[in-house]
Amino acid sequence: MKKKKGRPLVFADRDGTLIHDIPYLSRLEDISLIKGVADAIRELNRREIPVVLVTNQSGVARGFFSESFVLETHARLMELLEAEGATLQGLYYCPHLSPDALSPTGGDLIGPYLVSCSCRKPEPGMLLRAINDLGGDPGSSIMIGDADRDIEASLKAGCRGGYRILKEGESKPSNLSARCVESFAEAVHHFLSTRDLSGEGS
Repeated sequence: MKKKKGRPLVFADRDGTLIHDIPYLSRLEDISLIKGVADAIRELNRREIPVVLVTNQSGVARGFFSESFVLETHARLMELLEAEGATLQGLYYCPHLSPDALSPTGGDLIGPYLVSCSCRKPEPGMLLRAINDLGGDPGSSIMIGDADRDIEASLKAGCRGGYRILKEGESKPSNLSARCVESFAEAVHHFLSTRDLSGEGS
């Protein structure tokens, strides 16, 4: 019996993609959606395309905040989206930091989180978990993020690629297999327009 093909997923980074980027965000009141994000997610919701958050949160390993705060942050993000009639179908985060990637950023490093893992982007662990949990089809799924590691993780997970959000004044990274855009909303618009032209989802 032929295995049923999964559905496309839209993976999204958090800071600098869905919400304004504040390094090592540590206050709930500082969380704010980037313009156009809620509208774009609402349109994906309308088309029944799951939107999945996948975010590195090494601030836990660095001792800047706890895992419980990460969960509070995501609850607040969901509140802001739901107030706009939008929602996420999955929220995944990695609290780890490889000992090889340490840098003098301050904080009190927390030993149990200092591990080389398969979930911290550019590794694909979070995406693979979501694909399994949500019945996703990696070949028709994409990633939207503001760092090269986002795109690298999606390719390692077998996704068809993705969209790289360029920061103000940033030039297109070399040797990057992704379409460069200015925002999450622009990426979603392009993704949906290409699906419509190809007849996917009809």
